[in-house]
Amino acid sequence: MGAEIDILLILVTFLGLLVIGMAVPVAIAIPGMLYLYLQGGLPALNSLGFITWGSINNFALTAVPLFILMAEILGASGLSGRIYSGLSKLVAPLPGGLLQTNVAGCALFASVSGSSVATAASLGRVALPQMLSRNYSRPLAAGSLAAGGTLGILIPPSIAMIIYGTFTQTSIPQLFMAGLVPGLVLTGLFMTYIAVCSYLSPGSAPREKGPKSVGELLRAIGDVTPFFLLIGGTVGMLYGGFVTTTEAATIGCILSVIIGFVAGDLTWSKLMQATRSTIVFVGNILLLILAAFIFSAAVSFSGIGDAITQFVASLELTRLQFFLCVFLLLTVLGCLIESLGIIVIMVPLLFPMLPIYDINPILFGVVVVLFVELAQITPPMGINLFIIQSVWSGSLGDVIKGAFPFCILIVLTAFLTIGFPELALWLPQSMTR
Repeated sequence: MGAEIDILLILVTFLGLLVIGMAVPVAIAIPGMLYLYLQGGLPALNSLGFITWGSINNFALTAVPLFILMAEILGASGLSGRIYSGLSKLVAPLPGGLLQTNVAGCALFASVSGSSVATAASLGRVALPQMLSRNYSRPLAAGSLAAGGTLGILIPPSIAMIIYGTFTQTSIPQLFMAGLVPGLVLTGLFMTYIAVCSYLSPGSAPREKGPKSVGELLRAIGDVTPFFLLIGGTVGMLYGGFVTTTEAATIGCILSVIIGFVAGDLTWSKLMQATRSTIVFVGNILLLILAAFIFSAAVSFSGIGDAITQFVASLELTRLQFFLCVFLLLTVLGCLIESLGIIVIMVPLLFPMLPIYDINPILFGVVVVLFVELAQITPPMGINLFIIQSVWSGSLGDVIKGAFPFCILIVLTAFLTIGFPELALWLPQSMTR
């Protein structure tokens, strides 16, 4: 059986399972196990035990449940409402009003959550009722939150970057640092777009007023201060080289519990609920990772990965053409499966090709995450679109309409990063000298 037939068999099986409604981890694992059996019979399946142990017994992955737990605790304690309230006084006077608060709030919440879903859901519940009651443009309100939520997997800490680093053996702290500047650039572009929209169409965003007194200003600063303390205690110590990724996540969990009890309305029952939600979420992620390792083992066993690398090399693509192919591939996949599924399927196949085009693995990680961000708001499977639609029970069409211009800005940021790699590489390089 030739490599082309092998690839076609795996692809058809995978897509067929998705079409009939199988969960993504199952749709990934079954083609992998089927191919192992076809190539080596039952003895080949004996390797599944080693694959299971090797994939899950990874110290870097311990940061994933800790960062997710931190985000769940923040949501349970009601602090997402405080950050929105504080930023609405500090940022809302800008052109665009509460729409600017959406993006700034998502960027700040993303810096402690690491999850696009947690960011969009937490701030969406708080922001959408307020904006709709003040007659903001429905598509623009929904689109700003759906797109703002994508910052959760770019601005560190990032669950997507942890998983990318796990599969590629790339430094996770350096990946975090590399995502910071592009994340801030993307945040700036989002806010600039909103300002332009509010200027061209004043009715889409009512003008908001800032703090009316020094006391109100101080209260607004006090509302966002807990988040800056949390950022300093986690990402700040990680950037300073004082702690590892897992240690930073542990510190973040401890601080979030303390801040939740002191500054929020966290209770023991809410803490237990946040823990249960984390277990369910992490179970899904780890099952997805296990399925991806089974798939990768099948690819390695068959030599498909080498065949794909040789085929791509024979095309003699330029570096830009290669990135364009990756962009098209990940965008199409984003219409079918969620973001982490894209990473665990495609990164093991694409990563061996990087030396051909002299692409830095850290730069590639940032670009992949940007493309995956795009997948988060790409219909029909963009998960952030459904998160926002479920929060406000409005039209999915309005959410898609509002999110589309932000898709263009994500693509622009990705290709700016490709054209000017220093946007991603300057910070990790300067901090490792």
